[in-house]
Amino acid sequence: MALSSLFIVTSASLPVPLAAAESPPQVAVVMGSDSDLPTLQPAVTVLEEFGVKVEVRVLSAHRTPLEMVAFAKEAHQRGLKVIVAGAGGAAHLPGMVASLTTLPVIGVPVQSRALSGVDSLHSIVQMPGGIPVATVAIGGGLNAGLLAAQILAICDPKLAARLRAYRQDLHDAVVAKDARLLELGSEAYLGQM
Repeated sequence: MALSSLFIVTSASLPVPLAAAESPPQVAVVMGSDSDLPTLQPAVTVLEEFGVKVEVRVLSAHRTPLEMVAFAKEAHQRGLKVIVAGAGGAAHLPGMVASLTTLPVIGVPVQSRALSGVDSLHSIVQMPGGIPVATVAIGGGLNAGLLAAQILAICDPKLAARLRAYRQDLHDAVVAKDARLLELGSEAYLGQM
């Protein structure tokens, strides 16, 4: 193997081992407003727990459209693999991002005060033919993060193993609750909740 293939050159012209080079994020979590962050943070958290590097941005389809377009058009070249996009109200961000990239986009409807997120859900799920957006439940940041991880795991056996362990933990927690309910009875169980 040639020595040049083991190093990259930084802007300071110092050789850096490839292992030390900063790897780009694989998933971007974008939102129309910082008020959407509580809904999307579970996606960030679960992805980071799985060892997936995440980029988190505020990009409004209406208030910062040029920045949103630049982000979506450059996403693939920057090494992103999946985009999670959350928005409330008219919820144009997921669909607009999807229209500008061929990367998978997962839309997260954010619960709104006016229509409880149903408006956002309808806006995201009703994409025209040819521009798909995978859509999770209103407020479904956790499932968006898990779906992004599952997409990445298609080509990453270690991530796939982490997902299997996560599912096993879910299974074991339910089995333990069932055993406890059988042991205590429903009234005593409720008293301990």
